[in-house]
Amino acid sequence: MYRQIGNIVFEKQPSIISYASVAGGKESEGPLKNSFDYIFSDSYAGQNTFEQAESVFTGRAVEIAMDKADMRPIDIDTAFCGDLLNQCIASSFAMRRYGVRYAGIYGACSTMGLGLIMAAISVESGASGRALSAASSHYCTAERQYRFPLEYGSQRPPTAQWTVTAAGACIVADDPKDISAPYISAARLGRIIDFGIKDQNNMGAAMAPAAADTIYGFFRDSGTGPSDYDRIFTGDLGRIGSRLLRDLLAERGIDIDDRHSDCGVMIFDESQDVHAGGSGCGCCASVLCGKILGDMAREEYHNILFVPTGALLSPTTVMQKQTIPSVAHLVNIRI
Repeated sequence: MYRQIGNIVFEKQPSIISYASVAGGKESEGPLKNSFDYIFSDSYAGQNTFEQAESVFTGRAVEIAMDKADMRPIDIDTAFCGDLLNQCIASSFAMRRYGVRYAGIYGACSTMGLGLIMAAISVESGASGRALSAASSHYCTAERQYRFPLEYGSQRPPTAQWTVTAAGACIVADDPKDISAPYISAARLGRIIDFGIKDQNNMGAAMAPAAADTIYGFFRDSGTGPSDYDRIFTGDLGRIGSRLLRDLLAERGIDIDDRHSDCGVMIFDESQDVHAGGSGCGCCASVLCGKILGDMAREEYHNILFVPTGALLSPTTVMQKQTIPSVAHLVNIRI
């Protein structure tokens, strides 16, 4: 591993040897329904609370990923997992049964990207032979924590996004059984960017500047441009944030219009009444571990950028009328 100015370039090229995604009922009605490994039609997942259900989502994604690789928990050296809940309880409660070395992480909706980078660094450095990255979100847990009680029935403005009920998990290793497995070639940790947005129902506007900063910095420091990649996937900017991202990059002379997709736009159909699109840690995690890596396995893409975005607010900062700082992490995945 070496540093390319602001980028991380992996010499061992850690491979994503297994991946899995699970989703809820609303997500299963969208365009990506056939890409999920498991669907929970019950938002409670057989549990007593939505928070317990989200832990079940994470656990199921992890178990399916391990099953695909013919692994047991003892085969995983380190787990990097996170979610949107206070103290990352969905992840920690899900992982407590496995006895795996655990690092709880938080990057809001960018958590899956952060986890992949940490897993790749752990494998590249030799600290782990196999590392796990997982992230989740749940509409009912996130909405009542960050905005209003569900029973309140508040009206959502057009800029609002729908928190995705889903989870995704990847196993990263330096000893792939299949040499055709996708691998992590490079990465970039994002900077915290704050454009002064205060509206918690306009996450796309808050996060787009962070995505633009990370993508621009990666291109500048790697000497590459949009045409060098088959697709640039962001998440979860939604429709409004995606337009803002393209405009911000265009101001810097970078045109990504013909190769940009956003996980928050991909996961739902406009007829599903989600307003600006999907959001949440589980959005880009489930889209990556379902649709994106699935398409790479089918060789529809050979070289992509995965750029999840996160709004680093909390219920406390919202009540204190603070702005919404945001971050975007970038992972270059090849096959």
